[in-house]
Amino acid sequence: MTVISLVASFVIGVKAEPLSPADIKSLLERIREKRAAAPSMQADFQEQRKVHLLDEPINSSGKIWFQAPNKFRIERKGNAPSITVSDGQQLWIYYPNFKSAEHYSLAKRSPLDAAISAITTALNLENVEHTFHIIADKGEKGYELELTPRNPSMKRIFQKLLLHLSDDLFAERTDMLQPNGDRIVTTYESPSHATISASQFEFTPPPGTEISTPLGK
Repeated sequence: MTVISLVASFVIGVKAEPLSPADIKSLLERIREKRAAAPSMQADFQEQRKVHLLDEPINSSGKIWFQAPNKFRIERKGNAPSITVSDGQQLWIYYPNFKSAEHYSLAKRSPLDAAISAITTALNLENVEHTFHIIADKGEKGYELELTPRNPSMKRIFQKLLLHLSDDLFAERTDMLQPNGDRIVTTYESPSHATISASQFEFTPPPGTEISTPLGK
């Protein structure tokens, strides 16, 4: 039994069923069909970061919009709000409390691209078998996937990604373990697959915003 089988059996009280390589291939085909039929997703999220240097976890919440394969918008609420927007070519991170923004160009094979790929992988799973080693289990409700990066640059971002899919094959929970021992657990709630306006993936800094480009132009 795999690690995720054991975890699932303790959590739900039912033994999970490991999937064979052929079963995993079939599951990924079904996921592709689902994404082709419903390429958009928006949901509320709850996130917990367990940082190895801190005694208490860092909790946050907000809303996410995603358009396959790589467009997304994340709005975090709370004492440290932020807005992260990517149209697949560039990334903006805006901090309203400080009236500052960071701007990044993507597709330059930088560590940032690997980090973005980690975000979109959980929601898209496009060609995931080419970039990750995959084991999977079928639980009483949905599926548990364990993704281990093949790419060295991705391995520097995270060691393992545990992904829970609902019976209709959409992400409900992700658990990312990072090389330094930090862990990020994200739960998605009230999902919708309605069409999302293209403007959601565009960002124009408000007047007076201080803009930086940490990785250069």
